[in-house]
Amino acid sequence: MREVAPHIRAEPPVRSVACADGPVGTASATSWMAEAGWNGQSRVRTLPRVSATIAQKHATVFACCNIIAGDLSKIPLKLYRRREGGTEERLRDHPAAYLLNVESSPGVPAAVTRLVLGYTFALRGNAFAYAPRDGSGELELIEAIGPDAVSVLRNGRARFYDFEDGAGTLRRAPSRSMLHLRYMALDGWTGRSPLEVASESVGVALAGQEAAARTVSGTLLRAYIKMEDSYEDEEAYRRNGRRVRAAIDDPDSNGMPILGASDEIKRLDLSAADQELLASRRFDREQLASIYRVPMPKLQILENGVKANAEQAAIDYLTDCLLHWGKQLEDQYAMSLLSERERRSGFFFRHDFDTLLRPTTKERYEALGKAVGGPFVSPNEARRKEGWAPIEGGDALYPPPNMTRDSNAKDNGDDE
Repeated sequence: MREVAPHIRAEPPVRSVACADGPVGTASATSWMAEAGWNGQSRVRTLPRVSATIAQKHATVFACCNIIAGDLSKIPLKLYRRREGGTEERLRDHPAAYLLNVESSPGVPAAVTRLVLGYTFALRGNAFAYAPRDGSGELELIEAIGPDAVSVLRNGRARFYDFEDGAGTLRRAPSRSMLHLRYMALDGWTGRSPLEVASESVGVALAGQEAAARTVSGTLLRAYIKMEDSYEDEEAYRRNGRRVRAAIDDPDSNGMPILGASDEIKRLDLSAADQELLASRRFDREQLASIYRVPMPKLQILENGVKANAEQAAIDYLTDCLLHWGKQLEDQYAMSLLSERERRSGFFFRHDFDTLLRPTTKERYEALGKAVGGPFVSPNEARRKEGWAPIEGGDALYPPPNMTRDSNAKDNGDDE
């Protein structure tokens, strides 16, 4: 039985059309991977192709993406409004604040959605979420969508997205009801993965890992086949080539394909000397970490660091890495989840990075004590930071250390 039509909207509709026979529309659907040239062959033909699925199997790539996405998802993403005087007011009752910090969609914690969006954004350079609005223009949910299941359609400057939502419905949604995170977009819309931009460097690291894996497994053969031109026709020649190639790639062949009398194999695997060179340079760790701006201590690589500079390393990680990735997410969240009127009114998102640099109890109390006695923080403001109830008379600032409360009151004209 067909559902009742939705009620009349109070603003221009933001529709995501359900397509019964699959997505159709005003422009041909082109996958973002094809647009960005992702999964292309390197100039060095023997290097492996670089793709998101293959690249994340490298421990350093996975660690970098997981660290960035994990740290950004575990801290609050707060919504503020900047007023004319420069003061900032935190907004707690906005739907976007709830969806990004508590429950993004029915049954899905916000931390889960933000983690998958951040991970996909760092790995692929594109991440998508369905963010529809109700009749009054309020956000209803934020639902992460797998990037391989999304096609971006162009109609002039407008963008539309074909995808399948969590309910299994094929939809076509305008950009206003979609969250599209994109990294290094040359045209502003087509994101690029850092792994794609540095594909040859990543390919070398993947080649070294594949060679090491074959060495451990005992399958050392990685070769090309040279065949004599003595076949009845072109089809027989190609069929024999496919047979030999399949035998080489077959994990059950144990590296020993069955060849013809005139067939010759040239092995292209990395030599022991080449593998030692890669190991000595620590190429796969240092280069991949630099692509993501992740400091080596965050990857538990401590050869050049000591425990004494761990605090400075944490500060460097915040300023050089997290601020870079976090600012990208904050601005793109604001563009998709806030209306133009809200953005013009000074609404903006900001990650609470203070939770990552949380000091010890002693350091926290000493800092609050200096702030209250400074004086620029009242006792009650300090107590609120610790989650304590305010006290009577705690909203007044303490006088400077060289003054007393009585003398300060007389200076202010209290001559009763």
